[in-house]
Amino acid sequence: MRFIILLCVLILFNCEDKQTSKQNTKVVTNTTPEKKAPEKKKKPEREYPRLTDDNAMQFFLEYDKKHKENKVRIVTDFGDIDILLYDKTKFHRANFIFLAKQEYFNYTQFYRVVPNFVIQGGSSDGMNIAKRRRKIGRYLLPPDTKKGYTHKRGAISMPSSEIENPYKLASPYQFFIVNRKGGAPFLDGDYTVFGEVIRGMDVVDKINAVETDDGEWPIESVYIKTVEILE
Repeated sequence: MRFIILLCVLILFNCEDKQTSKQNTKVVTNTTPEKKAPEKKKKPEREYPRLTDDNAMQFFLEYDKKHKENKVRIVTDFGDIDILLYDKTKFHRANFIFLAKQEYFNYTQFYRVVPNFVIQGGSSDGMNIAKRRRKIGRYLLPPDTKKGYTHKRGAISMPSSEIENPYKLASPYQFFIVNRKGGAPFLDGDYTVFGEVIRGMDVVDKINAVETDDGEWPIESVYIKTVEILE
């Protein structure tokens, strides 16, 4: 009888050892989800190249083919000035349309006012304007003065670069509108006329009448709120 009891005890222990062995062979997996490293934000790719003297002309040649708009509205605190841009001066027209679509002109200023002569715009003393220019690029446009356009009253033209150059290369970010009665024919041949005012010469006259300092800069800033593309 003792033998039978002892045998039963041995069998029971043997079963428990096997069960424990089975339990110990189980692989315990970590059910906690792994944290993914945050993805780095990619810088948005440039839609257009940064412009230079080497690539600007080719760029605007191609841009001109796809962007045929030729009417813009300069919105100011004094009212709106509507401009017709000439198709024949395609590089200057394309440049102006491109800058308008890039919102370059937003809150630039008519920074130079010469009574009974011109109002000149497209620049500012703000650092944000310099940043816009760096983003778009640094380039000049060659003059295009042989299309028959003159500096009549209401003509929009492009001034030479502030950097002295014998070829009168134009500063693409700036423009001036002739206010003088009878026009300014003495400017013909030196600067590129690329459009004309078709509505809003009264606004040009109002801006031309503002008070200026000795440097021809308006005492009260005259802002260009935006340049809109018209259909």
